[in-house]
Amino acid sequence: MECAFCTTDGGDVLWRTRLLRVILANEPGYPGFCRVIWNEHVAEMTDLSEIAREHLMHTVFAVEKAQRAVLVPHKVNIVSLGNIVPHVHWHVIPRYIDDIHFPYSIWSVPQRESNVASMKVRFGQLQELRGTILAELHRLPTWPELLLT
Repeated sequence: MECAFCTTDGGDVLWRTRLLRVILANEPGYPGFCRVIWNEHVAEMTDLSEIAREHLMHTVFAVEKAQRAVLVPHKVNIVSLGNIVPHVHWHVIPRYIDDIHFPYSIWSVPQRESNVASMKVRFGQLQELRGTILAELHRLPTWPELLLT
């Protein structure tokens, strides 16, 4: 079976290194939804070295920090499933009390109609979010890539 994250970027690439990439997922109804995707095809976090896992999670947390600063969500969901795409990746999803699935997962049955005014504001914040994510990623420690392989 072909892996979607090996054959495509998986969204709008905000940041890419030899090891991983951060993408805007462009999920309808979820402006600011990002994924952090390990470039090498591995199915589980424990397939990575300890330092690689640490690097990956520092990246996930930098994305969350940027989302919280710009979008001011009620909650941020950080999820790694891989049941459909068994390739290490983390979903970083800003959540709001008025989003259509809240308080349940975004893959649940919708609970309400979309709040058009709120969505317009959130989509308007995406350019600022991009810049803030990049600024947070530039603040990460330098990881000796030779140790990560």
